[in-house]
Amino acid sequence: MSFKKERDFGLYFITDRWLSKKGIIEDVKAAVRGEVKIVQYREKDSSTKQMIKEAKEIKKICKKNNVLFLIDDRIDIALAVDADGIHLGQEDMPYGYARKLLGKNKIVGLSAHSISGALQNQKLGADYTSIGPVYCTTTKKDAKAPIGLKPIKQLQKKLKISLVAIGGINESNIEDVLKTGAKNIAIISGIVAKGDIEETVRRFIRKINLYK
Repeated sequence: MSFKKERDFGLYFITDRWLSKKGIIEDVKAAVRGEVKIVQYREKDSSTKQMIKEAKEIKKICKKNNVLFLIDDRIDIALAVDADGIHLGQEDMPYGYARKLLGKNKIVGLSAHSISGALQNQKLGADYTSIGPVYCTTTKKDAKAPIGLKPIKQLQKKLKISLVAIGGINESNIEDVLKTGAKNIAIISGIVAKGDIEETVRRFIRKINLYK
């Protein structure tokens, strides 16, 4: 499984400690049983020691099931556990430094809030760019204003790298996002806050597959 060989992976699962009902590790296990193909470990409050411990456990789960494992922001954690790659926000480490540290074979994804930002991420050499928030979201404390659906639709013809739509996407609006041509959808609260993560993941994947 590689971003280098295939652009579209469907559902992009991101962990969230504060929304979790059973703990991050159990959430990842359930998402993987639901057949998600990408997991991002996103953690803002734990110690580095705790993050390394959790990241090692998540990596084992992902590797066993041929699932890509990315880490949000913390390149030191990604290096420590040999993750498949990293996702960097607009205020995180610049792409060039991250690529130099990780090497050419690791995945480096970047965030964008606009069409121009997504195109700039492509120019820099990112393996994929996310764009959002599509809708209002409470998951990220410093989230910017929603961008809506139009930028996602416009980027379909302009990007050669993978595009991941993120922010406020749930079961009631995902089909509107998919109608723009989006193939990769990142979801946090729409999955983690649910009681049955495995089945929720399966429902999202079924919807995504209808628009392939």
